[in-house]
Parts: sequence; C-alpha cells; structure tokens
Amino acid sequence: MASRKETLVRRAARVRRQVKSVANGRPRLSVHRSSKNIYAQIIDDVAGNTIVAASTLDAGLRKKLKTGADTDAAAAVGKLVAERASKAGVKDVVFDRGAFIYHGRIKALADAARENGLTF
Repeated sequence: MASRKETLVRRAARVRRQVKSVANGRPRLSVHRSSKNIYAQIIDDVAGNTIVAASTLDAGLRKKLKTGADTDAAAAVGKLVAERASKAGVKDVVFDRGAFIYHGRIKALADAARENGLTF
C-alpha cells in the first residue's frame, strides 16, 4: 500500500504532466494550500519566472480576512490574482491544482479567478 506522501507526489506529477501537455505556451495558475493559508501564482514556464502572485499573507488581504484557511479567503486570493493578472496582460492560463483535489478552497479560488477575468 502506498503511503500518503507517495500518493500525493504521484497525483501532483500526473496533474503537472497533463497541464504541460495542454498548455500550448499559456502560463499556469499554480495553487498551494496549507492548513493556515492559500497561495496562488501565475508562472511562465517558457521564461521560467513568476508573472504575478497572491496569497492570504498579502498585507491588504490579511487585515480584511478573519482567517486564511477558509473558502472566503480562497475566493479573495482568486480575485486578487485575477486582478493582478489583468494588469500584467494575462488573460488565458492553465489551472494547476497540484496534488490537491478540486474541491473546497481550491474550487473557490478557481471560481473567483474565472469570475474576475481569467480564462481556463
């Protein structure tokens, strides 16, 4: 039986392989969720740099949020990353959920990013 860590590593590799195959030069919206915060960044894999990033640790969001570990916080991060992406001229991205299941906070972040102008 595979351990939890092995399962997560395999799932992340599977998702990353799928994301790279459908990217066609589009940057990817990578999401990481910890027990206390959520992070999102748009990465240009061709150039190898981060275009924009947002998290619940940003000064503007920190004051507004009760906690960084709920769906409201994730939606706020999704909105912020979408706004920053539009200022940077990014509209189309590929969603990279990593080893996380598309549910709860990950889904809330993705929905908020879509509502605020990102296409994926």
